[in-house]
Amino acid sequence: MSFSVEEVRFLAAHRAEIDEVAPALSLTRAAMISDRKILDKRFGTYARAVMGLLGGRRAAAGKFPGEWLTDFHAAQQATPVPVAHLRARRIAAAGAGRLHDVTCSVGTEAPAAAEAGLAWLGSDLDSARVLMARHNLGPDAWLARADALAPVTRDAVVVADPARRDGGNRIADPAKLQPPLPDLLAAYRGRELAVKCAPGIDYSEWDGLVSVVSVDGAVKEACLYTPGLAGGLAREAAVLRSDGFTDIVTSASREDEAELEVGEPGAYIVEPDGAVIRAGLVRAFGARHGLWMLDPHIAFLTGDAIPAGYSAFPVLEAVPLRGLKAALRPYGAGSLEILVRGVDVNPDKLRASLKLKGKRPMAVVVARVGTSAVAYVCGARERA
Repeated sequence: MSFSVEEVRFLAAHRAEIDEVAPALSLTRAAMISDRKILDKRFGTYARAVMGLLGGRRAAAGKFPGEWLTDFHAAQQATPVPVAHLRARRIAAAGAGRLHDVTCSVGTEAPAAAEAGLAWLGSDLDSARVLMARHNLGPDAWLARADALAPVTRDAVVVADPARRDGGNRIADPAKLQPPLPDLLAAYRGRELAVKCAPGIDYSEWDGLVSVVSVDGAVKEACLYTPGLAGGLAREAAVLRSDGFTDIVTSASREDEAELEVGEPGAYIVEPDGAVIRAGLVRAFGARHGLWMLDPHIAFLTGDAIPAGYSAFPVLEAVPLRGLKAALRPYGAGSLEILVRGVDVNPDKLRASLKLKGKRPMAVVVARVGTSAVAYVCGARERA
């Protein structure tokens, strides 16, 4: 839900009362009616806005301070903190001094820009979001109400975060983003630009850097950087974790040219992080860590050691998929992590069909190798 300017002003003025009532609410679907009754009694016609704020804060946990004003959609699209810092550092490293966030929403990228030493200007077409950003960032923040497709700056690096969902569904067509990617590129032709996009879009023709970023194993975004911000790179996979682990895999060409052998499994099977896979850098990752491929078309790698900072599955044996149930029986498998690539198999249905009765935690990696479906029986996931 979005807010009106009047609702934002009410939320800002009654923050202490909202914080006081928040612990009494469950904020679940099951408790929606009872929560709303509490809010109706306390806040009257503004109950809807208060519920939207509290739901937005829950959705934004860890993305920005808990006392900030936000609506649910702004919270959902807000960039995770480590991703915002990664982007700000890249822009600063390119020699930029100023950053104009043309879809600034409630101001979530401003702290990362400041920490990277960048002067930050935020603008948004939504007056209520600009007002929330003013509340969140304070009176000294540079903010303006402006259409992202009508430039109001001349020399700052432009960052844009077009709306990537419609009715809860991800938008795969760049021309259907809001604002559309082609229109953004036209509006800022000749400017340095960083555009956040869904990782599933077709970015094969982008003439610059595509940086695919994951946080704690979940792919968050693909950011498109113009050549002046690319640092000579064409593809980048940034693997970030909340424990501080960071790994960057890069390629200077559009096509990953790393050569990897294809062969029998080594001691371990490794599934690269989703950012590596989405960025098309599986071979680059494998070459760096001395791994090889089970099949040239499948994103499972194998080797004799686990790459530092990652996890893998110790290989026990390989069997045809139809022989998996019999192969597992001697191991006393009780729980099973199942990974599948290149084969039309539902992991949950496969697990149920195996009727496991043991106690040992194990894993199965199912892959299309050549023309056959192969099941690799593995021990439980191990981490380096």
